[in-house]
Amino acid sequence: MERHKLFKEAGFRDNAPNNYLVHESPYFKVINFNFKAGQKLPVHSHDIEGQLTISVLEGRGKFLGKDEAALPAETGDVLVSDIAEPHGIEAETDMRVLVTIAPPI
Repeated sequence: MERHKLFKEAGFRDNAPNNYLVHESPYFKVINFNFKAGQKLPVHSHDIEGQLTISVLEGRGKFLGKDEAALPAETGDVLVSDIAEPHGIEAETDMRVLVTIAPPI
């Protein structure tokens, strides 16, 4: 077992989102991203099979998709997507998210 205290181990950066690798194995990858208000992870995709989740731990923003699609994203929301489907996130307030990718990329 591993225990991580995300709110203590990973903070925020003014110039870019901060990411912290929580776990990586042959089965899945977990990354914590912290966004200051206005920062974003641009819409992108990966040309492989698999799925990902983006879980909002704190804050508010938007889940982003292809063709400028956007869904509200707030504390407690979880986006589930194929890795090949375009995805991204934009923070309206300071925002902490946890991304799980299976299989890891």
